[in-house]
Amino acid sequence: MRVVIIEDVLLVREGLARLLGEHDIQTVAMAEDATKVVELAKVHRPDVIIIDIRLPPTFTDEGLQAVPKVRAAAPEIGLLVLSQHLEAAYAWHLINEAPERIGYVLKDRVSDISIVIDALTRLADGETVIDPAIVSGLLGRRRLRDPLETLTDREREVLGLVAEGMSNRAVARRLFVGERTVESHIASAFTKVGLEESEDSNRRVRLVLAWLRAQA
Repeated sequence: MRVVIIEDVLLVREGLARLLGEHDIQTVAMAEDATKVVELAKVHRPDVIIIDIRLPPTFTDEGLQAVPKVRAAAPEIGLLVLSQHLEAAYAWHLINEAPERIGYVLKDRVSDISIVIDALTRLADGETVIDPAIVSGLLGRRRLRDPLETLTDREREVLGLVAEGMSNRAVARRLFVGERTVESHIASAFTKVGLEESEDSNRRVRLVLAWLRAQA
């Protein structure tokens, strides 16, 4: 796998590249700001671009603003956005238009290289990756007429893993149950939260979007 890293902190940038290299993931280019991210995407054609949200010159949302530019120029490239703070609004903004190959992960996760590698692999495969902390926070909140209140504890657990981007097989392995059991829980949960079957929509992604929209 080949990646580009856009990160203003030298130690983080170099350290992440070294750790990825130890796991056969090649860093083909690095930059400290997003000014040349589209050019880097076109020249190097990486599988995934890892980009911090807060970059020079204003350290606000330069990384976030770069995402649609990269997607327009090279939609096949995955984007893993790192954030110092848990912001549901940022996550919602990222995956609202086209959720495939988009990931939002807290920057603290970089210290656990296995989490980063898992996210990169899933993004390269066209999946959506949402930080478990966001999923956990949304599941734990209560609102008036919250459809999640009708779910059983097991259904909530299954949906939490689904919202992180896990496949039915991965959920089954995590919970030590059969895939059919997982499918049953998912079908029941989707019905309870009002996400009926649709030929042209990914209900898993729609579930994540529904939660993020409510929190944005």
